[in-house]
Amino acid sequence: MKQEKKKLQITSCALRVLGIDPGTATTGWAILCEKNGIIKPVAYGHIATSPKKSDDERILEISQDLEKIIQKFEPQEAGVEEIFFFKNQKTIITVAQARGAILLTLGQNNVKVSSYTPLQVKQAITGYGRAEKKQIQAMTKNILNLTELPKPDDTADAIAIALCHINSRKLNNLK
Repeated sequence: MKQEKKKLQITSCALRVLGIDPGTATTGWAILCEKNGIIKPVAYGHIATSPKKSDDERILEISQDLEKIIQKFEPQEAGVEEIFFFKNQKTIITVAQARGAILLTLGQNNVKVSSYTPLQVKQAITGYGRAEKKQIQAMTKNILNLTELPKPDDTADAIAIALCHINSRKLNNLK
């Protein structure tokens, strides 16, 4: 597990959400807490795997690190980005394998999973489904009152996915 950043300790939380941006080289993750309509960051970071390792070793590392995150922060629900489009066909296969391991790990730990396309995440964060990555990052920083943009991009994306999940829950509960 790389670059874990604790933002604050929250003992009382109505909902603890794990956002995940799947990847084989880098998997971004974020834990957000929602209570009485207020969303606070708990922790965020990324899981980085070495390109020198085989695909199965990298996927196992992602699963094991994710297991540690789940055990430490005990999220009730998770938002995971769907694989949408890749120009590189080789990359899509390994990312799909990583996403499968992520879904399995979440299921084994009884974390309820919802999936979101990049378009849905952009829409939820900026109100515009074709927003640029920099716009998403700026809105994420503003929504959570962060002092700086989370790095790498995969971490920022994971935070946006967690925010999207929390906002989607609110909309779905109104129906």
